[in-house]
Amino acid sequence: MMKCRFWGPLCLFALLFFQYPAFTADQKSEDPVRMEEVVVVASPIIEGNRVTHSGNQVTIVSKKQIDDLNAQDLPSALRRTPGINISRHNFVGSFGGGDGGAIYIRGMGSSRPGAEIQMLVDGVPKFAGIWTHPLMDIMSVDIADRIDITKGAQPVLFGNMTAGAVNIITKTQKEDGFSTSIRGAAGSYHTWIESIEHGGKIRNTDYYLLQSFKQSRGHRENAGGELQNYFGHIGHQLSDKWKISVTANATHNSADDPGPENRPQERQGTFKTEDYLGIATLSHAYGIVQGDWKVYWNNGIARWTDQYDLADHFYYDTITKFDNYGIRAREAIQPWTGGTFTVGADWDCTSGTVTINRGLLRQDSYFSRDTFRILSPFFLLGHEFNLIKEWKLIPSAGVRYYNHSDFDARWAPQAGIVLKDSLTDLHLFYGRGVNYPGLYVVAQSNMLWRGNTRWKDLDPETVDHLEAGIGRFLGPKTRIDLTWFYDKGSNRLIIITSPAPPHYENIANFETQGLEATLSVEPIQNLSLFTGGTWLYKRSPDNLPYAPEWTASAGGNLRLFRYLKISLDTTYQNSQYVANNRNLNYGTSISKIDGFWILNGKISWEFNLPKPALTGEVYLAGENLTNVHYAYKKDYPMPGINCLLGVNIRF
Repeated sequence: MMKCRFWGPLCLFALLFFQYPAFTADQKSEDPVRMEEVVVVASPIIEGNRVTHSGNQVTIVSKKQIDDLNAQDLPSALRRTPGINISRHNFVGSFGGGDGGAIYIRGMGSSRPGAEIQMLVDGVPKFAGIWTHPLMDIMSVDIADRIDITKGAQPVLFGNMTAGAVNIITKTQKEDGFSTSIRGAAGSYHTWIESIEHGGKIRNTDYYLLQSFKQSRGHRENAGGELQNYFGHIGHQLSDKWKISVTANATHNSADDPGPENRPQERQGTFKTEDYLGIATLSHAYGIVQGDWKVYWNNGIARWTDQYDLADHFYYDTITKFDNYGIRAREAIQPWTGGTFTVGADWDCTSGTVTINRGLLRQDSYFSRDTFRILSPFFLLGHEFNLIKEWKLIPSAGVRYYNHSDFDARWAPQAGIVLKDSLTDLHLFYGRGVNYPGLYVVAQSNMLWRGNTRWKDLDPETVDHLEAGIGRFLGPKTRIDLTWFYDKGSNRLIIITSPAPPHYENIANFETQGLEATLSVEPIQNLSLFTGGTWLYKRSPDNLPYAPEWTASAGGNLRLFRYLKISLDTTYQNSQYVANNRNLNYGTSISKIDGFWILNGKISWEFNLPKPALTGEVYLAGENLTNVHYAYKKDYPMPGINCLLGVNIRF
């Protein structure tokens, strides 16, 4: 096991260079992000915040931040993003989509089974059907060109499960020619990582191929994990107005549960997933009319093996086969100067089966195939008014209508207003998120709860989201954002065990309110800094799980001597409750974990060889450099100081 004890002192030494007054070496430029035509280091942590014309704020994490953070999965890529918390207990691999691997946005996303945060790939939902689990391992970060995070309900854009959204925009070859990248790394806990990417563009046709593999034995016994990912994209420009493309992604993953510390007999086996996603897109641009039509299919198997029943002391397996498929169509029309009318419809279907193998003690339980369907048309109307000087006023309003195959129909409105010029934007936004019960309410009723049909009387969960914010450039290299947010949730599903049989009821409510602030600055050439934090000053109930009162993050990217690059980031999170949100008052699962502060870093030496024509970097990345004892789940300690040594070659 590689301890990398020298990494902490090395990074402390590197910190001294942050005080160095000036740097005169020529720098390697990157694409612009904010106001400068050329920047030499990417913004750390996040690319930035963007206020859309509909009035909501979107946080962007690009592949540059993913590389600088040395993020190997989606939780690692987002855990430093203000407003986002994660849970996990493995070094590589997320266990089962619950507290063994999940993302929470300002206290949202903690419902298990069922999730109110929608996970998407290129605007298409991706989750383990039946249970509606947003499994982290099937959301490969390797395919991401950027990640868009919406930290509140946005019903018109995303539809069902929208108390928040994480949308992975996949990689494509944008420029003519060919590019290839090979990456390899090894480090602590017998961890091995490799990936190969290749893209090309010839006239009107582009393609991109990617394969990656990650494996680790983990920092504890029975804490291993393995991630396999395969991705392909091909697009063809049919004419100057029409384009067609096909995207495919397959993942094969596994993660072990090490069990609570000093109680390995309580470990819950292994969680394995196989997942296949296909998206066919036809897009067009006719000047005043632009749009795209997507057809998608997401098929997979989740195998939870060697689960242990703590009450009756026997092992069993749960095998879930799921199919998610549908059509997503939208058109953006400019019927008059300054006006935009967005209209479309989503048809989303969730289907699958469940088999619970209880060995010799009971007969197998089987949930035969059933399907939930949601047809949800929507529209959004906005207009841009030109005011004095460069100021613009953009009001908008829209609504989505949900027609569910098994539950009552619902309306979800939204409205927003933006006031902006070239340096400042102010926004106010309201949206109602709707989250229908998933197939799990039928599966659990049929298999475990005597086949009762009380699930038919359930209502969808709702979240009313309100936010207001201001963003301002304080000069060409400094940006500050401040956002106030309020969320009120109603009709949250809770499992009621008495009187028998158990069943779900819409009896839980919650309320959160807080402030979020971010600051990005480039004080001198070759140095980019970021800091941000979230203050959740109102939480009702007081023990709302996965909703710490304070979280903060900071980071810096520094380039020295042309080829040397240093990235540091730190995260603080105070104490929080963790629990199963589906139990009344969180049941006996409620517990509290301590807060923590961790420091991570990466040091890279870039090279450029004329013969053969190769560019790339050799890097050393470390996590938890101060060797802090911390956990996201009670009695599941995370790794101490650890590192990866790697190389990335491009040609």
